[in-house]
Amino acid sequence: MTSDWIEKEIAFIEIDTLLQNDYEVEIDSCDGFVNVSDFVYKGMWKEYKLILSDGREVLVNENHLFETTNGWEYAKDLCDSESLFLTDSGYVSGKVYSSETLIPIVDISVEHENHRYYANGISSHNTAVGKSLALCHIASSYFMQGKNVLYITLEMSEARIAERIDANLLNISLEDLYSISKDMYDKKISSLRSKSVGKLIIKEYPTASASITHFKALLTELSLKKNFVPDAIFIDYLNIATSSRLNSANNINSYNYIKSIAEEFRGLAVEANIPIWTATQTNRQGYTSTDIGLENTSESFGLPATADFMVALSTTEELEQMGQILIKQLKNRYNDISKLRRFVLGIDRSKMRLFDLEDSAQKELVDVDNVSKKDEGPAFDKTKFGNAMLAEKTIDFDW
Repeated sequence: MTSDWIEKEIAFIEIDTLLQNDYEVEIDSCDGFVNVSDFVYKGMWKEYKLILSDGREVLVNENHLFETTNGWEYAKDLCDSESLFLTDSGYVSGKVYSSETLIPIVDISVEHENHRYYANGISSHNTAVGKSLALCHIASSYFMQGKNVLYITLEMSEARIAERIDANLLNISLEDLYSISKDMYDKKISSLRSKSVGKLIIKEYPTASASITHFKALLTELSLKKNFVPDAIFIDYLNIATSSRLNSANNINSYNYIKSIAEEFRGLAVEANIPIWTATQTNRQGYTSTDIGLENTSESFGLPATADFMVALSTTEELEQMGQILIKQLKNRYNDISKLRRFVLGIDRSKMRLFDLEDSAQKELVDVDNVSKKDEGPAFDKTKFGNAMLAEKTIDFDW
């Protein structure tokens, strides 16, 4: 393969083939050409179709984000009402229509702070904040502590997850995984083997096709055939698993369906005495919020009601520029949630790594749960005297 660039229009599905054949792929966006880091099959979803007044159209699922004059909006929230959509030729009017037809959905991740790209000339959003990155990093951490790790992926392929974990463990970028010399690779692997590492098994299931029944059978098979008993299980991710008790085709509402999956996950964790890490997404309000809460959980509040420990990952353009990501504890049955409710971590997306920052980075955070602009407070706090009193208040950071 040469380093020459070829610019041409291709079908979206062809991006996956190019990535698998080690080509570097860039896609056009409002920010110019941006690098494509991942191609993801999301399984079968109900069809949502955006039709623009100029005749262009794109097929998506309900959670696809379009850039409109009102900001980023989900396809499901744009149904049957005309809006102005940002395209490569400016804002164009259009409508989103839904149907009961099931279609295969694919998505990509791009390496740019604005996380957007053109789909048929229409500005669309790469919604990945870092849930898979965080799961891969934690899984790598368990592995380096000598623990056995089972990583179940329902979204990305086994190869893509393995690449991410390899980049983390070997401390090299995803791009360099394919260009590193054999001698250097052998040295890094030898160094890794000399440490007290555990075992890692990655298993892929098609999206929306696997449930706890499949996972229990997998655990039994691994125990019998490979003498492998995991110390931690990672499932990427909960919302695209299926319930072993409820049938989604029977018009079950999302609250009960997702709650059922969450309860089954927790039941398996208790039965096997193994921690299970998984992920979900935020709803529309959570996507635009700077202070995510449990109420911003996508599809079902039954999920946070079932979970024992839950954190939110969020980012802004400012945090992206500093190479940081904000973590907020939403629920903690193991410790006091008020301690370290919010903190920032360093993030290296190229190496799929999270890392600690200096205390000074944490002290720049203001705990809006304790000092909130919405908090009316005593009446005198609105006066000049009250403002002076507030200015003298300090926040005790205990890191």
